[in-house]
Amino acid sequence: MRNFRKNSFCLLLIGLSQFCLAQNIHKKNTNPANKEAFIQTLISKMTLDEKLGQLTLYTSDMSVTGPIMRDNYKQDIMSGRCGNIFNAYTPVYTRKLQDMAMQSRLKIPLLFGYDVIHGHKTIFPIPLGESCAWDTLLSEQSAKIAATEASADGLHWTYSPMVDITRDPRWGRVAEGSGEDPVLGSAIARAKVKGYQGTDLKSKESILSCVKHFALYGAPVAGRDYNTVDMSMQSMFNVYLPPYKAAIDAGAASVMSSFNEINGVPATANKWLMTDLLRKQWGFKGFVVTDYTSINEMVNHGNVANEYEAGVAALNAGIDMDMQGAVYITYLKAAVEKNEVKIADIDAAVYRILDAKWQLGLFENPYLYCDEKRAKNNIMTTEHLQAAEQTATASMVLLKNDNNLLPLKNEESIAFIGPFVKNKRDLIGNWSAAGDYTQAKSLWDAVAAKTVGKASISYALGANVTDDTLLIQKMHIQEFIDKRSAETLINEAITVASKANIIVMALGESEGMSGEAASRSAIGIPPNQMNLLKAIHALGKPIVLLLSNGRPLSLSWENEHVSAILETWFLGTQSGPAICKVLFGDENPSGKLTMSFPRSIGQVPIYYAAKNTGRPFDNNQKYTSKYLDIPNTPLYPFGFGLSYTQFNYSNLQLNQNQFKKNDTIAASVTITNTGKIDGYEIVQLYVQDLVGSSTRPLKELKKFSKVFLKAGTSKQVCFKITMDELYFYNANMERVLEPGQFKLFIGKNVNEVLETSFELIGN
Repeated sequence: MRNFRKNSFCLLLIGLSQFCLAQNIHKKNTNPANKEAFIQTLISKMTLDEKLGQLTLYTSDMSVTGPIMRDNYKQDIMSGRCGNIFNAYTPVYTRKLQDMAMQSRLKIPLLFGYDVIHGHKTIFPIPLGESCAWDTLLSEQSAKIAATEASADGLHWTYSPMVDITRDPRWGRVAEGSGEDPVLGSAIARAKVKGYQGTDLKSKESILSCVKHFALYGAPVAGRDYNTVDMSMQSMFNVYLPPYKAAIDAGAASVMSSFNEINGVPATANKWLMTDLLRKQWGFKGFVVTDYTSINEMVNHGNVANEYEAGVAALNAGIDMDMQGAVYITYLKAAVEKNEVKIADIDAAVYRILDAKWQLGLFENPYLYCDEKRAKNNIMTTEHLQAAEQTATASMVLLKNDNNLLPLKNEESIAFIGPFVKNKRDLIGNWSAAGDYTQAKSLWDAVAAKTVGKASISYALGANVTDDTLLIQKMHIQEFIDKRSAETLINEAITVASKANIIVMALGESEGMSGEAASRSAIGIPPNQMNLLKAIHALGKPIVLLLSNGRPLSLSWENEHVSAILETWFLGTQSGPAICKVLFGDENPSGKLTMSFPRSIGQVPIYYAAKNTGRPFDNNQKYTSKYLDIPNTPLYPFGFGLSYTQFNYSNLQLNQNQFKKNDTIAASVTITNTGKIDGYEIVQLYVQDLVGSSTRPLKELKKFSKVFLKAGTSKQVCFKITMDELYFYNANMERVLEPGQFKLFIGKNVNEVLETSFELIGN
């Protein structure tokens, strides 16, 4: 008994000693002026294992009963060998994990990260869809709401925004980005960072943003995910890097490295990219995390022989945090002993991570984000759902509308056919993470509520999303597959459609057909759905095609044979009500494409900001740059989108026609709503530099403006362009502004424009 009391007393003393140590470390952290001293003091007290623990990020797992943590990870947290966890959320669960961290010697709080890509619980349109709203205020609002919900659910950090420019729709992750243009992509990147982080990271409703994937991940060879990237430095700096830079300049707290290589060196070991460019040239002060196990995967790349070498290369390149690979915690201690990694570089990485935790207020209160009351009151609120519906409405793009078939009238007989009419699972799209598809509102439910006592509506499935057995297995959608034969489903649809005046067909991709590891070599509507569409088309009735998809599709047959086409993407929790409002004219579609839609997969990659050649297209000359079988042009160009009204452009003017280096170009145009319906128009301004020391694109977006016009009214839209926006990187990688002739275009898309010209004189 005496020994038991003695041991208990010793344990009590040890516990009090650890408590006092932690209190001594944390006690002065409330004053921002003390940050530097606080963090440096904390680092000085850390063992090398504890430092490497701060550079380590592990995942939480999920079981049928909820989130779970592996036993060995629990031990790592309590021993200070793991300072960060991802895929862990809910305030109850994160509190349990934070309790483990508070048992560690120094009681350094955990940082919790998660893929909050387009909403947390309230799911907004996929980013590619949202970008088609061309509305940075909506982009900022959706990020702010996502941050509010994620922070209420125990999270500190999101792996968003994805700002990769991409021009190849075969790549599945086009769904996560903002399309093919660097100016629009940069504007959305800034808005997203601002929405997630707000003005003060210590606000409980702010979370850290993580710009990804740095860099060039959106340009994989052949459009195949994880593939190599090979491009010129000019393309890199003129096209692909600007959105990353915009996000960094907006204050993004963290950056994620990309899987691909750059100039033959994987991004995760690329010192030029992570240190010389990101930190020294761009002045980035936050921390860099790898993508999932990308340090380990450098062995496959072939630039290192083993994981030890991979860890050394990554740390020395400027990578601060190892996601899930356990390379740093396993190998860097030995690397320090061999003088292959400097302890000063480890300390610098630790500092950046502790600084992020400081900025979030976690040293003041490790449980700041573990508030069950907030989770109950701040998630999926009426306000959030209304914002999601507003964004979904603005994201749709009307691609075709012959004879004004849309909007539908509420007294017609309408057949709704296709796998996306009653579907909820696919509505929230890929990377919906914590989203619950059962909470999504389907098109059928919204239409049934809208038409009750009015229009006669009917339904048939018509086809599964796909009949490809292997694809069904890969996407784990067996439970959503109707077991009846394709012929039976089509015949049922024909019977239903034959009794209706108008047929609305909801077709497209499953959410699993786009996103990570979801590249496609054929980017059309799946064959079984096309068989359905052609069978219904044979009835000779007007068809409205509603598209659900995560990438541009090749739609040449559809465009030729279908009366109306509405691109709806994956619109999120409020998909059904938003689509219903546009279908029946309660809302006027205003979205415009941010990626070109090809006529054929053979045109890919296709994008508007192409360059001329020595033999430009000439249909009358054989030996010019063209295809034998189809036009060079896309089916639907960048910036394209119709409305239920018509907009006329006139009176394009510049304040002068000659400009010097420090001048500002003022351009104006008059927009008139000549139709009978109020609506939004997205006005786009492009520039062409006619002669450059390095060849320049045929058009480059420089400005855009979303304006609202009542029917029959006009508005003058004005743009200001500074000379800074006309600079480019030349063949010597110098950022230059060259005198000469320019064309300026303003219009409703990249092809339908008014044109004028100006001259830049002097230097």
